[in-house]
Amino acid sequence: MSGPRVLHVSQAVDAGVGAVVAGLVADQRRRGWDVAVACPDGELADRAAAVGVPVHRWTAVRSPVRGPGEWPALRAILHRAAPDVVHLHSSKAGLVGRQVLRGSVPTIFQPHAWSFEAVQGAVGAAALRWERWAARWTDRLICVSEAELAVAREHRIEARAVVVPNGVDIQRLRPSARGAARERLGLGAGPVALCVGRITEQKGQDLLLTGWDAVRVMVPGATLAFLGDGPKLTEWSAATAGRADVRWLGAGRPDDWYAAADVVVVPSRWEGMALVPLEAMACARPVVGFDVAGLAESVGGTGAIVPPGDVAGLGEAVVDLLGDPQRAAAAGLAARERVVAHYDLRRALDRTAATVVELLQTRDSTERARA
Repeated sequence: MSGPRVLHVSQAVDAGVGAVVAGLVADQRRRGWDVAVACPDGELADRAAAVGVPVHRWTAVRSPVRGPGEWPALRAILHRAAPDVVHLHSSKAGLVGRQVLRGSVPTIFQPHAWSFEAVQGAVGAAALRWERWAARWTDRLICVSEAELAVAREHRIEARAVVVPNGVDIQRLRPSARGAARERLGLGAGPVALCVGRITEQKGQDLLLTGWDAVRVMVPGATLAFLGDGPKLTEWSAATAGRADVRWLGAGRPDDWYAAADVVVVPSRWEGMALVPLEAMACARPVVGFDVAGLAESVGGTGAIVPPGDVAGLGEAVVDLLGDPQRAAAAGLAARERVVAHYDLRRALDRTAATVVELLQTRDSTERARA
């Protein structure tokens, strides 16, 4: 292997963060870099191993509370891997990694949405204080949207930053025949709204459910489909038990559902820049969602963005598109054009690689100047 030795560290192994990290390690492996990943067992570890990337098992819990052995385990992994650059993904890896490294190795931190936006009160205040403090041990902050960077600056997080918007594989994710997809899924001809993502407080499926009652009155025969698994699945699905208009599909590949849907709804309470809207847009499906970080930026004028928490406005936007198939189709085509122009995965991978190279060159120049 030639090129830099890069270690990616992530507690998150599935959903959007897992997909982003898996794409990065595969790309950097193809570049001939000596790349490895430290993460718990799961989808990320499996995908990395499948492309020949060494995986260091790091048993870390999602909670910000320190899990048993997390810190010494990561310290031992860092000693074995001896990386030139460490790329930390999301809040838990950012917390443990920067405490262990303390600037001893060039460090990139990519929050994938700020932790202090996820919690309130004393915990949220502590998370913000930590991010301000840890900026001194962050050589580069990678934000996935201009909005995410704006939040950092608004809260006086002063690490040197670069914006690298998320991207999707526009060759794999393409418009496809709706009728054939619906036949494969056993769907009728009625309007379909789709929500894809982990069933969690962050993703806000409960907010969409609140607004859905008005939608089904205005659009008789409409179906709302939730694709994903998560800690709130049992609770929230129980609230709609026996209803034919709401379907809980569990985990699975969304490709056919993107093709079958008339509109994709993103009711998240907070984000950095979610992948689901980009995937839906690549499949020529219009997106409706709350105006959280990264969504208006990615959707542009192709879909409908409403104020955060405005469930009535969310429902009205869904009704507008479900009730006007021609308008929905035109919005979907415009969305596809926008993704192709701005959110091709290849661009995101190239910009991340360039950030690593630039960081190493800058660090090397600084050390030579000090010598």
